[in-house]
Formats: sequence, C-alpha cells, structure tokens
Amino acid sequence: MKKHFLTTTLALSIGFSSFGIVQGTFEPIKVEAATTNTQNNDKAVAAKADQLIQTGKSLIGKATYSNTVYKSTYPYKFSCASFLMYIFEKNGVDLGTYNENYMIQQGTYVARNQLQKGDLVFFKSKKTGTDPDHVGMYIGNNKIIHMADSKQNIVISDMNSKPYYKDNYVSARRVLPTLLSANPATKGDKIVENAITYKNKATISSTINEQSLRFTAPGFVEYVYRKSGVKLGTTNLKELMAKGTTVSRANLKKGDLVFFNGVKGSKNPSLVAIYAGDQRLIIPTSSGVTTRVLFVDYYKEHYLTAKRVF
Repeated sequence: MKKHFLTTTLALSIGFSSFGIVQGTFEPIKVEAATTNTQNNDKAVAAKADQLIQTGKSLIGKATYSNTVYKSTYPYKFSCASFLMYIFEKNGVDLGTYNENYMIQQGTYVARNQLQKGDLVFFKSKKTGTDPDHVGMYIGNNKIIHMADSKQNIVISDMNSKPYYKDNYVSARRVLPTLLSANPATKGDKIVENAITYKNKATISSTINEQSLRFTAPGFVEYVYRKSGVKLGTTNLKELMAKGTTVSRANLKKGDLVFFNGVKGSKNPSLVAIYAGDQRLIIPTSSGVTTRVLFVDYYKEHYLTAKRVF
C-alpha cells in the first residue's frame, strides 16, 4: 500500500527528499536473469535469507499494522513494505525504500515456480492503478511472511491457502544477490560497505573533524573513499564533480558518485550521493546520512551527472 508515514523519526530522515509516487510500469525481465547469480555469492545469499526470516518471525505478535505510522521500537508499527525494509535493515541490507512500487523495480524478476528464500513477492487487489498494493517475503515451502493487515498483523501464509494469493499475484523480485557484495568483493562493494558502516556513526555538519566522525557532505564522501583505498584529494563539491569519467545513469555501478542540483536547470551541484547498486543512493545531508532510491521524483528531476572515480 502506498503510504505517507507521519512519525517524527521518519520525517526527519526523509529531510527534503520527497518520496513522490511513481506510477509503476514493471515489465518482467527474462527468467534466466534470476536463475544465474553473476555475483557468485550464493552461500552469502542463503545465509542472509535465513537471518531475514529469523528476524521476521521474531516480530510475530510484537507488531501491529499501520500504513501511516512507522515505529521501529516495541510495540512496533509497520506497513507491509516497511516491515520488510525494517528486517532487511536490521540485517545490514538496506533496500533504500519502504514503498512496494519502488521495491518491485529492484533486483531481478523471478518466476513463481523458481522462488527462493528472501525473494520479494508482490500482489495487487485494487482494480485501479498499476502499482502493487502488497508485498511479502518468500520463506520456502510456498510460504511468505508478511504484515498482512490490521486484523492479522505479521503472519506466515501458504500461497495456496487462499484465492487471494493466486488471483492477486503480480510478480516476484530477487534482490539479495545484488544488495550483497559479490564474491570476491569489488572496489564498488567495498565503498558501499564502508558508507553503510559509517552511515549511523557520522554526523554531517559545516566542519570536518575525523576523530569525532564529523564531516561536511563531500567530506563524508572523501573519507569513505579514502578508507576504501580511493584517493579523491578534495572535500569540495564542485571539485568532486570534476573528478573521474562521466557515466550515464543507465550504466551506474556501485561506488559511482551521483550529483544533483538544488534548482532545476542549474549546472551547479548541491548534493552528492554514493551509488549503492539497484537504484539505491547513500546520501549525506544535514539531517544525517540516509538511503533513498533514484526512482523518487526529486532525484529524477534534479539529476546532474555521475562520475566513476576508481
């Protein structure tokens, strides 16, 4: 379900990054894309899926359904999508969104008869619009765990148990292989890992003090890259944008720098983000280091350029 959470915590984390709704036009990718894991990290994927399932099950009976309030402490409040966002985040995997219409555009398409643990499964019961209005996570044996509704809350459901799961099934996406590091990890993987490591430790301000992990936004980027073995040599935003080689939005890879303006049409950057793969952005702002997805209207409208610096 599309939602606009009202809690102060989430509102602060959103900052100026509006999460306008994009009308979904999700076209299934060839099944082969999901059956071959080019990341070569199958063992890590299987282990992470089990962790996600364990966390999801641990919340049964402890959370209630809400599509207007997100509460990540007991007693928990989640929508179907924010429930998944939470359990992924608790296990070190950041989806970058709590909207199912964005989630369905991440990862790779997987056929229903090839579902694996950790896959996201989407449903649509409304007769209007094109976006899915429900999402769950596959846990094996034809079952999903999901925040069902205000009466059931978090439940495990067999997808053959009710006509709903057959009649309203839309699609499924495999997100874990690309959300995790490849084997062996690439330079981009290492940059993203470090950015996520410092995400909740760093403070973004107008000054830089590495000892206290206080940085300007470009200073945070310079620090993360330096810790990953890439020397940028500047903490100036315009100078950062002049580094490396330009890459198209369609060819972004983990570790690329993405720049946005503050005023449509301006060629001056006001924001820099680290591309984290699967349309995710790690963005240092005055309200903290946050993760978002490129699907959000603001980022589409204010996109300037992207640079590969390693």
